[in-house]
Amino acid sequence: MSVTIAVEDLRARLSGDRPPVVLDVRWALGDPHGRDHYAEGHVPGAVYVDLDAELAAPPGGASGRHPLPDVAELQSAARRWGVGEGRSVVVYDDLGNTAAARAWWLLRYAGIGEVTLLDGALGAWRTAGLPLESGFPADPAPGDVVLRYGGLPVTDADGAAELASAGLLLDARAGERYRGEVEPVDPRAGHIPGAVSAPTGENLAADGAFLPADVLRRRFEEKGAAGGKRIGVYCGSGVTAAHQIAALEIAGFSATLFPGSWSAWSADPARPAAKGSRP
Repeated sequence: MSVTIAVEDLRARLSGDRPPVVLDVRWALGDPHGRDHYAEGHVPGAVYVDLDAELAAPPGGASGRHPLPDVAELQSAARRWGVGEGRSVVVYDDLGNTAAARAWWLLRYAGIGEVTLLDGALGAWRTAGLPLESGFPADPAPGDVVLRYGGLPVTDADGAAELASAGLLLDARAGERYRGEVEPVDPRAGHIPGAVSAPTGENLAADGAFLPADVLRRRFEEKGAAGGKRIGVYCGSGVTAAHQIAALEIAGFSATLFPGSWSAWSADPARPAAKGSRP
């Protein structure tokens, strides 16, 4: 199954007999106004999804800032969005899909077979000159999807530590956070010992689309992803790490998510923290 869908393909499918459910996951760290941004302009028919409230459980200590939601809660939300059994889903944001990838990963983890990211995100839709809808449309007809967790691999802090020593653990945060030079939101600065820096932003071209598969493959091979090595990914709170997993899949690799990520690891004083540019 493809990770992404092109703008022209989405436009054609929206005009078809069975259009996909389109989800607008407008979110950015430090910006609580995603709903307002959605109202200013979104893909026609897209449903707004609140990442903090609908794609995560309440934050807390060892669970991190964006714990995975209870599957029953996610199922209720997905039905509100209009997701039905056998219906495809397209997700996007306005930030290169670095937030929307959370929905992409989570819905696949919950068993939805066809979930894709709008390649280039909302910027690609705008660049194509396609219309935007403003305001808040009427709620879609409720869906009947049944969700079950387990469709993708996950790990905990112990598993992440094991991957860092016996496999490949990628840190998807910005380089300055990996090196421990700054830490704007989590309890401690630094990174999981043994993890390799691989900032999520480096998966994207200047227009916000994913880099070509061969370029991404070389990028991850240079990070150590070769020879069937097991790969894990974490970030600050399990959001942009999902984008890294999407990029890895485009490149031909599978990877495990550490949902608690650095926010959970750094909240445990017994867990060591490394600083600097070396794993």
